[in-house]
Amino acid sequence: MMLTESEILTLIKTGENQTVEFKTSFQKEVIASIVAFANAKGGKIFIGVSDIGEIIGVELNAESLQSWINQVKQNTSPSVIPDMDVIKIDEKDLVLIDVKEYPIKPISFKNRYLIRKSNSNHTMSMEEIANEYLKTKNSSWDYYLDEMQSFNDISLDKVEKFIKKIEKNFNKSFDDTPMQILHKYGLVKDDKITFGAYLLFVKDFCLISGVQVGRFKTPTDIIDSLSLNTDLLTEIDELMIFVRKHLMVEYIITGNPQREERYDYPLDAIREIILNMVTHRDYRDSSDSVIKIFDDRIEFFNPGGLYDGLSIEQLESNSYESKTRNKLIALMFKECGLIEKYGSGISRIKKFCFEHKIIDPKFEEIQKGFKVTLYKKKRDVSSDVGINVGINVGINVGINELQNFITRQQPVRVSSIKEHFDSITTRTIERWIKQLKDEGKIEYTGSKKTGGYCVKQ
Repeated sequence: MMLTESEILTLIKTGENQTVEFKTSFQKEVIASIVAFANAKGGKIFIGVSDIGEIIGVELNAESLQSWINQVKQNTSPSVIPDMDVIKIDEKDLVLIDVKEYPIKPISFKNRYLIRKSNSNHTMSMEEIANEYLKTKNSSWDYYLDEMQSFNDISLDKVEKFIKKIEKNFNKSFDDTPMQILHKYGLVKDDKITFGAYLLFVKDFCLISGVQVGRFKTPTDIIDSLSLNTDLLTEIDELMIFVRKHLMVEYIITGNPQREERYDYPLDAIREIILNMVTHRDYRDSSDSVIKIFDDRIEFFNPGGLYDGLSIEQLESNSYESKTRNKLIALMFKECGLIEKYGSGISRIKKFCFEHKIIDPKFEEIQKGFKVTLYKKKRDVSSDVGINVGINVGINVGINELQNFITRQQPVRVSSIKEHFDSITTRTIERWIKQLKDEGKIEYTGSKKTGGYCVKQ
């Protein structure tokens, strides 16, 4: 849609930014900017405007626009053909080049790959080039064949255990063989394993999944450490065991026969962070993931910054579309029940910290990686009265809704309850079920395979 003169003047007055650039004449730099905009979210280039937004106009002849379009087409790969229109402002001719985000990325200009960031063009890194190519194919790195490894490098025993986790999560049994299941999920193609299959089922030492975790008394004094290079599920379990071993625990006396253990950090938050590390790590980076446990904090560092241009601000505000660097690994974790809902990890971590009454975690991008810091420090809970009332009311409403759901649908299996309450965590649902059982309101009847929860008469 053609812009009005008022809209054009407003854009020029605003100045150069992520989607607007000024040029006094058509030169090779204009083609570079066209490529940068096409590799980003698109943008507009005004020819005949100075860097400071002064309208100076440009001299044109009958062949100018066609000549410029041909130059752009000949010097870009794949070829880009932008829209160009002549606009007259204050008796001066301007040319508006409207660049759309290109559907096939990345585009190059004389073998250079550029992308628009803020108000300037930047040369794309190899990682950015690879990511744009994979996004264009609606794929990810872990779906690609690992030409360096073979079936001899993966454990069939681990494959079978993983399949059993999926069957348990969905309460069903596969009729296919393990190899057929691997093919259906895209873990195996053309009788070769993918990078995802290698990471999930590696038999022995894994070249690309290194994790270093240590307990520090000072930034340089390590009193215990662990180095892992194994399959991803084993890594998650081993990391949780090591971290838990170095946490302080207190015992709380409740009305129950047994004392309740309370760690100085929320275990749910730690597990969520470790799960996110393993799922979203950039395994093409040769660096290891690192976890450092100090007296007052735990630092989690992962190679690979936030994916697809996501910012810390968007992450904190939960206002973003969930995308993952490793689609196949994320899918497999969801199938076996490790991931409940895409894109909910950060909000869950913050929620667990809030409920544990510690200060908010810190999220930051450093050294081409992503870092999360959990702090032991307790937060001021004096302002939580209204919040806690809301939380308690929400809990009671949820438990009542669960009891009503069981009343309507009985007998109800846990899988059906999870599906109905898809926005509630599995752990929360389990707590609701336990409370209703302890209060004598529901009971499990029938066999493990065919039975379910019913309202107790």
